[in-house]
Amino acid sequence: MKNPASKLAMGLAFSCISLMLNTGIANQIALAKSTNLQKCNILAYVTDTDPQGLNVRSNRSSKSKILGQIPINETVQVVAAAGDRVQITNASDGFKGTGWVFVSKLGLTTRGYGTNGVDLYANTNQQSQKVRRIPANTPVKLLGCQGGWAQVKYQDVKGWLTREDRCGSALTSCS
Repeated sequence: MKNPASKLAMGLAFSCISLMLNTGIANQIALAKSTNLQKCNILAYVTDTDPQGLNVRSNRSSKSKILGQIPINETVQVVAAAGDRVQITNASDGFKGTGWVFVSKLGLTTRGYGTNGVDLYANTNQQSQKVRRIPANTPVKLLGCQGGWAQVKYQDVKGWLTREDRCGSALTSCS
């Protein structure tokens, strides 16, 4: 490689790869393209404030056909998760059928009514480490799901909520 332009191009390529690896961008890209489908069965509600509603798509691609919309605060059943998308069905209003939405547009509320809150677990097992206590009746951001467990984020802490400790309805309690 005696050509200065080739040396420069090779150096830039290695610098970019190094930057991606060191900043974790490569891991984020890999996660975003994940095709590992997790089956689940949880309820969540729409948090998207778009006046048109949350777009429901025919598959996980953001370029896929829009099948319909679901208004804010409506409850949906989440049946699968893959990367930053979840498959939903049984919307309480708006879209009828099954389709895919961004998981970041859905939320949950903690239960624990009349208590000092609910536990957030490190894994999908109640014997796993408790990573945080979340106050009762507190909105949390949905990140994903596995089986009957919901992965959520609360004040920059990520963890898992049991079925008994969460409510998928925005406007009523789940007592």
